Amino acid sequence: MAERIAIYPGSFDPVTYGHVDITRRALMMFDRVIVAIAENIHKKGLLPVPERIRLLRSAFREDKRVEVDRFRGLLAAYCRRRGSRIVIRGLRAVADFEFEYQLAHMNRRLLSGLDTVFLMTGHEHFYTSSHLVKEVAMLGGDVSGLVSEVVVEALRRRRRKVAR
Repeated sequence: MAERIAIYPGSFDPVTYGHVDITRRALMMFDRVIVAIAENIHKKGLLPVPERIRLLRSAFREDKRVEVDRFRGLLAAYCRRRGSRIVIRGLRAVADFEFEYQLAHMNRRLLSGLDTVFLMTGHEHFYTSSHLVKEVAMLGGDVSGLVSEVVVEALRRRRRKVAR
């Protein structure tokens, strides 16, 4: 039987406990999960991509079934290159579904047989988003409990750098 590989794409700027939860739950269904940072040339992230890779690898260092990667361009093309027909997406609220539903259908149009598996974010993380974590951290708020200590420290360093 072929290895079942799922791709979990996102910006992961920064990785939150919600992302970690979705990845761990995906591992209950698939043999391997590739957490793939989507590099958007039109969007400048708070944390540079190499830092996000480091933080993601730190989050999953104990599990060899998780691979961290990056990609540019179409997700469907990346899935084809990596030999996966499964995309994992986390949903926090009904508002997420509408946009994700459109993306899933477009990806399937671009790569026949590409399926999207939607996982509901756990109740303890449903209000957490990378955007909100970044905003609170950059304003000096406490984001511990939403992200790992490694991420808290990376955000503190970034805040100090931006403040200069």
